[in-house]
Amino acid sequence: MTFIEELRSRGLIQDMMPGTEEQLLREVTAGYVGFDPTAESLHVGNLLPITLLMRFQRAGHKPLALVGGATGMIGDPSGKSAERNLLDEATLRRNCAGIEKQLRKFLDFEPGATQAEVVNNYDWFKEFSFLGFIRDVGKHISVNYMMAKDSVKKRLETGISFTEFSYQLIQGYDYYWLNRHKGVKLQMGGADQWGNITTGTELIRRMQHAQQEAVSESAENTAFALTCPLITKSDGGKFGKTESGTIWLDATRTSAYQFYQFWLKLADADAARMAYIFSFKPVSEIEALIARHEEAPHQRALQKALAEELTVMVHSEEDLHFAQQASLILFGGSAVEALRALNEQQLLEVMEGVPQVRIAQASWEAGQGLIDFLTEHKIFPSKGEARKMIAAGGLSLNKEKVTAPDFVLRKEQLLNGRYLLIQKGKSNYTLAVWE
Repeated sequence: MTFIEELRSRGLIQDMMPGTEEQLLREVTAGYVGFDPTAESLHVGNLLPITLLMRFQRAGHKPLALVGGATGMIGDPSGKSAERNLLDEATLRRNCAGIEKQLRKFLDFEPGATQAEVVNNYDWFKEFSFLGFIRDVGKHISVNYMMAKDSVKKRLETGISFTEFSYQLIQGYDYYWLNRHKGVKLQMGGADQWGNITTGTELIRRMQHAQQEAVSESAENTAFALTCPLITKSDGGKFGKTESGTIWLDATRTSAYQFYQFWLKLADADAARMAYIFSFKPVSEIEALIARHEEAPHQRALQKALAEELTVMVHSEEDLHFAQQASLILFGGSAVEALRALNEQQLLEVMEGVPQVRIAQASWEAGQGLIDFLTEHKIFPSKGEARKMIAAGGLSLNKEKVTAPDFVLRKEQLLNGRYLLIQKGKSNYTLAVWE
């Protein structure tokens, strides 16, 4: 299956310039996607352009990832309703380095015709003077042309600075530079980038004419464009955002367990679409998974398959194993051994969002009765309710059921010497923390 056929089968083509498919069939083609360095890590919203480059390379083409060290100083107005806060140069350098490191995990950089590259547009903009740019580049694109772009028109009502207005011209020059110096003939991106990308193809055409490089109609047709639909959730919420914030690809910002849970908790209405977008399984396998899921939605077969595949892709097999074990602790059976095997950091990752009660070490008496402890720290409103829950077999400490109302707490029962996981019923948890 060709690259374009693969994208079509997954509903991943929004707009495509005529001749793009023919170009990709004609020869190994260099194509790129840009990444905005607004943070030191990419997030799940960036997984679409990342997987796009991965599919492009696997189809036999050469992928380039452009990190916007220069364009990041300005801010892309596409899809924005207000001016973005500008980042300082040191922050941008740090962000670019972090993003480049992450991208190297997903693409193949082994020498060869399809060898991946990471480029930074600051490398060709750092010596470009303002006067030089408006003379050599700006004269080729009219203000009328730039004003007609949706990304500009939508911002005219609220106001757009010259800085952000100029963004499309600077991104267009990126494409021109890569076309001229790296032989890049395709730029890809999200649907909101169509205006910026086509400014690049137009700039290439006009600058070729001005430099008398286009000797024929076929010779000048060296720049193509392709965009994918924007990812949206069925409930209208922003994809990649949860109550706890953005889902990052960096494990220090979003743990592998939290990443795994994000995909596991996808709504059924979103899971099928996300599988087509992000999974590298053949479409026939995805269709079979969807059918299986529809027969028993409560088993969440589709979400589990997607969570497993993407956790391995972004993190590792080992991280997936931990995430699955951690999920069993809170949502599965007893998992006593798995709980006790967690180190302190892993335990806190798993327990993120679980209500906590904090106990001063000095005030706690070793050997305190469980019922007194539960009521003193308001885990139960009364001793009677605590006794009733224990008698019914509904109370567990560190995933082990407690059946004796005169149970005594001892220090050796604490996890990592500081923690006690108290479970009431099936999924009502409290984490007691000794400080």
